[in-house]
Amino acid sequence: MSKKPTHSYTERLAFERLLLLIATLLKYPGVGSPDFLDSSNNENHDAISSVKAYLQKLAAELKIELPPEYPALSTLRKDLETLRRYAILDQRMYRWGYYLGTGALSITELKVAFNALASQAQYQGDAQARRIYESLSKRLRGLDKSLEGELFYPTRQHLNRAIIYTDPEEMATQGENRDTLFHQLPLLEQAIIQGQAIEISRTKDLYGSNHIGRFQVFPLQLIYHDIAWYLLHEICEDGHLIMGRINRFNSHCYPVRKIPPRGLEKQRESLVTAYKLLENGWGLNLGKLEPQRLELAGNLEFIEVKVRFYPPVSEFILEGERRHPRQKITSGCIENGQYSYIEYAVDLPGRSLNEFSRWVYRYMDKAQVLSPPKLVAEHRKYAQALLDRYRNLV
Repeated sequence: MSKKPTHSYTERLAFERLLLLIATLLKYPGVGSPDFLDSSNNENHDAISSVKAYLQKLAAELKIELPPEYPALSTLRKDLETLRRYAILDQRMYRWGYYLGTGALSITELKVAFNALASQAQYQGDAQARRIYESLSKRLRGLDKSLEGELFYPTRQHLNRAIIYTDPEEMATQGENRDTLFHQLPLLEQAIIQGQAIEISRTKDLYGSNHIGRFQVFPLQLIYHDIAWYLLHEICEDGHLIMGRINRFNSHCYPVRKIPPRGLEKQRESLVTAYKLLENGWGLNLGKLEPQRLELAGNLEFIEVKVRFYPPVSEFILEGERRHPRQKITSGCIENGQYSYIEYAVDLPGRSLNEFSRWVYRYMDKAQVLSPPKLVAEHRKYAQALLDRYRNLV
């Protein structure tokens, strides 16, 4: 009776080698590309040798003993062909390193994520996102080709553009060095995850809030809003929650060792509290300490703000059905097929009135503030000042 043919991976060593190869491609996506080499000469790099080195490294981490110099490069090439045969790897060249599938994402999900990453790298000036985008775009070049260019086509884009320098490498290249907190983003992100207190220093105070000098804070989150990046942080001394533009802090950033890290759970609690303030208000100003405490305790009286908008701006205001969770919109009578005006009302904490007013001012003569009296007087005063400025030009 003839024996059944033995499978190539029947032996334990061969089976472990194949599993280690799969695990290596999962743990080190892009392995085999020039980016994984220590040498600066990447022109004639040996991809298989790089895969072998990382496979051996993983085996050592998992305490799996392999024979010296094992496996042979020719054996690894056969293993890679096996993975292709079972569609674990695609039937194409992996010129920028090997990886398996799309990880936790489907192709459709990967396209959306890649578009968002590209936008953050290009328009929001995120240096970390730029490095990942450059590496990933090389790695996925073969997949994009097999999809006939669909993967890299920007079907979704965020055009909000940073108006300041945010990338230290770009600053150095263009000779536009800035002494800002952007140089310390890796340390900031580590402090956020660990709940580690740090000392930072603000050099600019454009709003007269007296927030200049050094502060010991718990950083909570890096936030991109409209035209710039902000650091949401909590003052260690009193728990005051503040939002500050990153470029208005200098590069002074050091861990405060005497304050023990407080962990992610406390970080999340403070983050949730800060977002309650953001939802209550208008814009990013979280207010001074005492009013902030009253607001969080539910003891702060909000102010009703009411603005009348006229055509054609009123139609755009009506579109904003979810501009604020507490907004109320009432309409005037219909004239010539459209409302003669609409009234927009919302209850806001006092800290938000300036940012709300700046939103109203963009609509010029098509907006009329009705309440509170303080904002009515301010709007009239600024309108008169603008008129006087133009009169002086005549």
